[in-house]
Formats: sequence, C-alpha cells, structure tokens
Amino acid sequence: MPYLVETYDKPDHHDLRLQVRDEHLQFLAENAELLLACGAKLSDDGGTASGGIYLLDVDSREEAEQLIAQDPFTRADLFDRVVVTRWRKAYLAGQNYL
Repeated sequence: MPYLVETYDKPDHHDLRLQVRDEHLQFLAENAELLLACGAKLSDDGGTASGGIYLLDVDSREEAEQLIAQDPFTRADLFDRVVVTRWRKAYLAGQNYL
C-alpha cells in the first residue's frame, strides 16, 4: 500500500542538504524498488530545496517510517518535520489505478 512521506527542512540548512546530497542519492538508488516517485520541493526559481516528497510502495506505516529514518538526510538531522500519510494511488504517470 502506498505511503506519502513529506519532509520539511530546518530553516537555513541548505548547506547541510548539499553536503549530504550524494549520500542521500545513493540511498535512494539502493531503495529504488520501493520508490513510486521521489523528489525535492523547490523554491519558485528552482534554486533552493526546502524538503521532499517520497511516494513509497511499502506494506505498512512502520516500513515507511523505517525507510525515512534510514535516509542520510534524516540521520544528518536536516528535517524539521516529517509527515507520513497513507496514500491512494489513483493516477500515476497518466495511468488510472482505480
């Protein structure tokens, strides 16, 4: 069952995000089979990230929480807040799943 994980960076932590980014991207690659989609939330000019969205294909909230807890961004204490919500996949990449 899909879960949406939305993260919110701590204010003024952009430098930390950049320092840990390569490790974070490696983590995502290692867990790609669990990702329906994933990406940063950006400022309107695209220059600054302020958090992220993860759409996960896992069996439980606990698995979603465990995965985000292992993310290098979490381990580096980048996030001010993380919200995990069960999600219904209705449309993805133009395909209807209902």
